[in-house]
Amino acid sequence: MGSVCFSTLHADVLEKTSKHPCYSADAHHKYARMHLPVAPRCNIQCNYCNRKFDCVNESRPGVTSEVLTPEYAKDKFVWVKEKMEHLSVVGIAGPGDALADWLFTQQTIKHIQALDPEITFCLSTNGLLLPEYAPEIVALGIRHVTVTVNALDPAIGAEIYQFVSYQGKWYTGVAAAGLLLHNQLAGIAYLVKHGVMVKINIVMIKGLNDRHIPAVVKKVKELGVFVTNIMPLIPAPGSAFEHLPQTSMKELNALRDVCQLDIRQMRHCQQCRADAIGLLYEDRSQEFRMCDRPQDGVTVNNGNRKLYRIAVTSKYGKLVDQHFGHATKLLIYQGDGLRFQLRETRTVGQYCAGMSECDAEAGDSGREKIIEALKDCNAVLTMRIGYHAKERLRDKGIFISEYCDTVEAGLRYAAAQMQSQGAAENQ
Repeated sequence: MGSVCFSTLHADVLEKTSKHPCYSADAHHKYARMHLPVAPRCNIQCNYCNRKFDCVNESRPGVTSEVLTPEYAKDKFVWVKEKMEHLSVVGIAGPGDALADWLFTQQTIKHIQALDPEITFCLSTNGLLLPEYAPEIVALGIRHVTVTVNALDPAIGAEIYQFVSYQGKWYTGVAAAGLLLHNQLAGIAYLVKHGVMVKINIVMIKGLNDRHIPAVVKKVKELGVFVTNIMPLIPAPGSAFEHLPQTSMKELNALRDVCQLDIRQMRHCQQCRADAIGLLYEDRSQEFRMCDRPQDGVTVNNGNRKLYRIAVTSKYGKLVDQHFGHATKLLIYQGDGLRFQLRETRTVGQYCAGMSECDAEAGDSGREKIIEALKDCNAVLTMRIGYHAKERLRDKGIFISEYCDTVEAGLRYAAAQMQSQGAAENQ
């Protein structure tokens, strides 16, 4: 199936693949890629993943120093393109899942396509939403997609994934792994059928899925996948698998040699950050942080950007980690979508005494006092909020963003949500 499919690909797709450092072993010394971190949300929790840690010397999927709005992603692309002539690929690899924030991903790609129609785009995804968005991916002209598939056996997958959030429901255990696998395989088959070059990432976890990986490789080969990339487990601090042993290169290469008999193996992967820039072996992402960007390199007039005033519920000012009804203070930030400054801290009365009482009518008085204290704010950024409080804030024209990560990333995410909502309403 694979040979028939790829033999009919357009010559321009094959040419762009030859310049894609992740799809061509000959390209990674010549061509650069940049990952734009515009998709912070994720709809599954992998036991090997923790996106909250960021070290400048760390190369690990999900790590990023900043989260960008689509507009700022466009600015960053222009800046990097001017400094890096051999830039050939723009990828979106999170820091969550590219499809979980499809609106931001789609807007980013359209912005850059308008600037540079020749640039190659690629997406990385867990595949949960592929059946829903695969047709749009194809229509958008994306011809390179990477899907992470760690198991065919739901019993093994249940040991790798804590939960799956899909269409408003939460799944755990075998049910979660089975649902994820079904959607992955259906989405991969659709993409391949429509001329997309699909790469499969597989995390090799000793004692868990390592002996099962050859079966995964054989299955995706049947679907027409272009290449597989078996990656070593990197035990991330704070993850459920932080105490597991890291897979050695000897073990990894031995498994790659076995799977090479079935399908091409990627052997030069660097397990890139979600904001990686440059050659695979020369990440220059820290040179291009938007907070350090020269102002004369900006293509969009910053003076025209809307300023947002956002109230944040946070215990210690680092993470968005507090329920709206539990807050005794609100951190008021103001910024333009990328840069935010803490303007003040407002003391408020906690109206929620427990999860069962947060939406009770008895809390109306306290809730209204907090809402009155937010009348000059555009939005509330909180880990969780009750139904009645959410509706009352919406009645006041205040946007609600529920998020659980750093305050810095959350502020940018909330601003991007408001920008996207405004764009959608104006269409």
